[in-house]
Amino acid sequence: MRLLSRYFVREMVLPFILSLLMITFILFINFLLRAIDRFLGKGLDVLTILEYLFLNLAWIIALAVPMAILLATLMTFGRLSEDNEINAMRASGIGFLTIIRAPLMFGITVALLLIYFNNYILPDMNFHARLLSGDIYRKRPGMNIEPGIFIDDLPDYSMIVGGKDGELFSDVRIFSKGKQKSQTSIHSNTGTLSTLADAFLLTLYDGEIHELETNNFTNYRRIIFDTHKIIVPADDILLNRRDSSNRTDREMTVPMILKKIDNYDKRIHIVQKRLKGSFYRTIGDSIFPTSIEFGESVINLARDSLRADTTLSKGKLHKKERQLRSLERQVKNEFGLINSYAKGRNKYGVEIHKKFSIPFACILFVLLGAPLGVMAKRGGFAVSTTLSFGFFLLYYVLLIGGEEMADRNQVSAAVGMWAPNMVLLIIALYLTLHTVRERSPISLLSFLSKKESE
Repeated sequence: MRLLSRYFVREMVLPFILSLLMITFILFINFLLRAIDRFLGKGLDVLTILEYLFLNLAWIIALAVPMAILLATLMTFGRLSEDNEINAMRASGIGFLTIIRAPLMFGITVALLLIYFNNYILPDMNFHARLLSGDIYRKRPGMNIEPGIFIDDLPDYSMIVGGKDGELFSDVRIFSKGKQKSQTSIHSNTGTLSTLADAFLLTLYDGEIHELETNNFTNYRRIIFDTHKIIVPADDILLNRRDSSNRTDREMTVPMILKKIDNYDKRIHIVQKRLKGSFYRTIGDSIFPTSIEFGESVINLARDSLRADTTLSKGKLHKKERQLRSLERQVKNEFGLINSYAKGRNKYGVEIHKKFSIPFACILFVLLGAPLGVMAKRGGFAVSTTLSFGFFLLYYVLLIGGEEMADRNQVSAAVGMWAPNMVLLIIALYLTLHTVRERSPISLLSFLSKKESE
């Protein structure tokens, strides 16, 4: 049995690595084509671009691993079935459940590694990728000054030059912009531009400055200079790397997310306690309504009871009704807060379950791919790719739908994230059962095999 286990693991490792590289490459090229416009014309150095692409590899790998497991399992069992090795093992008295034991262990190993990756490596890489993406987005193109082209990238000035001879500009005109105490226009015959550590230094020669105060437009100054220097801050021109501690749900480890969920639970408890106190002060009963409708029904009963009380004066009756109307508005506001907090808690809960449900799908894909490969009886690339893509598309659609419903608080986080796995498990167990009984429940597999042989 150990020899058989080593054989299956050896047969699956190479297809898994090749499948992972192929799928990662396809997803990476798709991402690159969509993201390339973010750094075109930004004047970024090659290392920054490579860092940005490397950081985004994390979520691509997390998505590619389950599909690579399914594709590798299909290719392995399809080839073994085509070469009649599966039939030979069965003829030797080895059951199908024993045959898939080693592939299942391989899938469990990959799932455990993916859980570690999703919990400790992926959040940090997502965090730094988002920061770098924001820094690149805010970075403006470098100071590429061309004659006759109006430059509006400077923070406080607009600029145009008439000519350029190497590093020397001629007929330089600069105008102030934005809300300032005075409108300024500068004209010089020549000028140069040099770069400081965090700014640009614009040196102008043989020119004049015109200033007009914007308060009443009566004070005007004209200054003639031989040399005038302007320092232009370059915070928005050079790439400014930030360091932030604020993380989104996809950039957190499980302990961070649990802390967030606990914080939401405390907020919900505070709102519930506040609402109970308001009910006690208004109607004398510290209840907490389970819904807005139930709260309104309790308030309406209290209002009917007040109106039926003949001992109350008109002034006290108006005061009590005003308190009930205020309580009614508070119920709606507080339940709006509770729903908002519940959605936030559910969003973080979704991320926790996703860190485990997607790796668990690796095990299910082994259970699914093994019988599919045996039934297809082909180890070819076309059949394996078609089947793996179809089932992975089904899984991914269910996963996105479950996440969307959980984020909207329509289902719990556990149901939203584990329902796709339950669907896969039912399909996998059904196919495995028919494979153990040596039956083929899917006629489509034989059709695909026939098409590939043609």
